[in-house]
Amino acid sequence: MLTSSVTSLAQNNLWIKSKNGSFKRKFAEKHSTLASEIKAMVKEHGHIELGTYTIDQVYGGMKGMIGMVTETSKLDPEEGIRFRGYSIPELRALLPRGSGGENLPEGIFYLLLTGDLPTEEDAREVSNAWARRSHVPKHVF
Repeated sequence: MLTSSVTSLAQNNLWIKSKNGSFKRKFAEKHSTLASEIKAMVKEHGHIELGTYTIDQVYGGMKGMIGMVTETSKLDPEEGIRFRGYSIPELRALLPRGSGGENLPEGIFYLLLTGDLPTEEDAREVSNAWARRSHVPKHVF
């Protein structure tokens, strides 16, 4: 269901659109490939149990439990949160920065959606798309 909704957004230009469409195209390509892989995996291995859990684990913060499949982040009890495999200190060093020297939120957004570290141009493309959509009509308020 989510897969078809995201695909529909991308196809109907309700997603981020830029002059050259590189972000939208990259996201759609990666999503399509991943959706096909997941569908095949579930069809072939859907019957396999992943584990047995105790009430202590559930009420103890789900430590060591697989509670959800996500490609965007992982909460490691020892290392802390990682986004697409990168720790927060690594991302602070690798993501594009704005004029004030701080990392741009557009960079982490790009990374989470595509799985790729963005270039400054990629982050600028997302920023421009957000700016074009920033006006909220008066009738909404």
